[in-house]
Amino acid sequence: MAPENLKKTLALLPDLPGIYKYFDTDKNIIYVGKAKNLKKRVSSYFNKLQHENRKTAVLVSKIEFIDFTAVDTEMDALLLENSLIKEFQPRYNINLKDDKSYPFIKITKDRFPVVFAMRNPVKDGSDYFGPYGSPKLMYNVLDLVKKLYPTRNCNLILSEKNIQAGKFKICLEYQIGNCKGPCEGKQTEAEYNESIKSIKHILRGNLAEVRKVLKENMQLAAQNLQFESAQLFKEKLENLDKYQHKSSVFSHHTGNVDVYSISTNEKLAFVNFLRVGNGLIIISRNLEIKKKLDETDEELLFLAIGEMTALYGQGTSTELILPFELTDSDLKFTVPKAGEKRSLLELSIKNTLLYKKEKLTQYEKLNPDVRIDRVMEQMRMDLKLTEQPRRMECFDNSNFQGAYPVSACVVFINGKAAKSEYRHFNVKTVVGPDDFATMREVISRRYSRQLEEEKELPQLIIVDGGKGQLSAAVEALKSLNLYGKIAIVGIAKRLEEIYYPEDPLPLYIDKKSESLKIIQQMRDEAHRFGITHHRSRRDKGTLKSELTEIAGIGPDTAQVLLKAFKSVRKVEKATFIELVEVVGKSKAEKIIAYFLNTKFGE
Repeated sequence: MAPENLKKTLALLPDLPGIYKYFDTDKNIIYVGKAKNLKKRVSSYFNKLQHENRKTAVLVSKIEFIDFTAVDTEMDALLLENSLIKEFQPRYNINLKDDKSYPFIKITKDRFPVVFAMRNPVKDGSDYFGPYGSPKLMYNVLDLVKKLYPTRNCNLILSEKNIQAGKFKICLEYQIGNCKGPCEGKQTEAEYNESIKSIKHILRGNLAEVRKVLKENMQLAAQNLQFESAQLFKEKLENLDKYQHKSSVFSHHTGNVDVYSISTNEKLAFVNFLRVGNGLIIISRNLEIKKKLDETDEELLFLAIGEMTALYGQGTSTELILPFELTDSDLKFTVPKAGEKRSLLELSIKNTLLYKKEKLTQYEKLNPDVRIDRVMEQMRMDLKLTEQPRRMECFDNSNFQGAYPVSACVVFINGKAAKSEYRHFNVKTVVGPDDFATMREVISRRYSRQLEEEKELPQLIIVDGGKGQLSAAVEALKSLNLYGKIAIVGIAKRLEEIYYPEDPLPLYIDKKSESLKIIQQMRDEAHRFGITHHRSRRDKGTLKSELTEIAGIGPDTAQVLLKAFKSVRKVEKATFIELVEVVGKSKAEKIIAYFLNTKFGE
């Protein structure tokens, strides 16, 4: 079983791929691991009664704190784990003394570039793609691009002068289709470069353009009755659809940079820091900062940069990747909008938000008032209110073909249902199915009584319906001189639109927000509560009226029958003896005769 200090962290781990870091009591990293699913993998260390070996048992006993970094794919987790192990050399990890690096695919800067596999990229002007988690995967990718776009694999100097002089002869690679013979001018430089351009698209994971070109070529070949060529393009498309790879934890072109992202609330700031060295993430840390004054995000980010620099040093580069511009700063920074640097920033933002969620959930479990304050403040901002809606009341109407109209009022206090304060209203003044008039009556009755009895008024009224129901409710509030003193909105079911009085345009709240979920819960609860009461009233009215149609059966006898048999249908099916036991012989005969006449006619 996990110790108490780790249970909350384990409960908040995401179901995402990533790496996890274990720290001891001295805050030293003692183990780095990768996971396809962080929650399942990390939890497995603490769910076993007995571990596979003594070393694992000792490791688990020394874990004091857990940190994690989420990534996009399992392959990214593998690459990040490898770089972090090499950087920190945790005590319980395998010692990677050989410093074996992952394989890459290299495209040279020659006149006719060569595409081949290699390790340990260097800055020689060439383009590198990878790293790949295994040589097998890398060679599969290399075979794919070679099959789609044959390129040379020789080291000949293919200058225009040498080709025109006829210094080279095509080799076996040309004969078997692995090369198109640029050495003899059988493939032009422009054609060759188009193939290289498509190969780079594939290796970067940008397959849309390549797929488009292949499809156009296939269709053109088919139109020209070149069916063999069309089939080749079709096979290339099928091979392309089987592959797509792009790593967000490696970027050879980005070089050495530090990446920061920040997310704040009223009291806290949460920062993620990534350090990229030689294209790989080598440090990933989260930082929590408690606000002392009303510091801006820029001031807090400056503080975080200073803290991480003091802890890990300047690094090999002074360039920073940041989420926004810094004013009055001599720091060299970039705020990327697209490309590999933007991908790194988005990865950092993703981890900042996960860390923020983890910490806030921990705080809210320790102190429920923290969550209430946060949710109420979020609702205030989302609904553009002047005060937090600590008390909210929601109204919904129900009727059956205009008969038995009722309305329900549900009350939520601090975002939670206060069922003891729910109220039903049997509509008194409305004839027929007039939903607007019903809403006007119910709102008037509810708040005139609240005023008379000097009871607490809500900060927010929610009306289930669109503009019509909302306008009727507003009229009622105006008649009581409460309009403008209590906020009121309507929610329309179809698109979950929020309507405001005197505003023709609705507000759309984020479908995943807690504010909308609470409003939906209130609306659904009012509907459930109202329907339950409406059915009860309708059933009593319709059933009793049918029984009282029988000569000699009054409301009191009908009530006795319903209590004994539960429904009119069961009364109809009851035997003469059963009816005699409940209402006597005389009334039993009348009931039997009524239902026989009703069923078979006079």
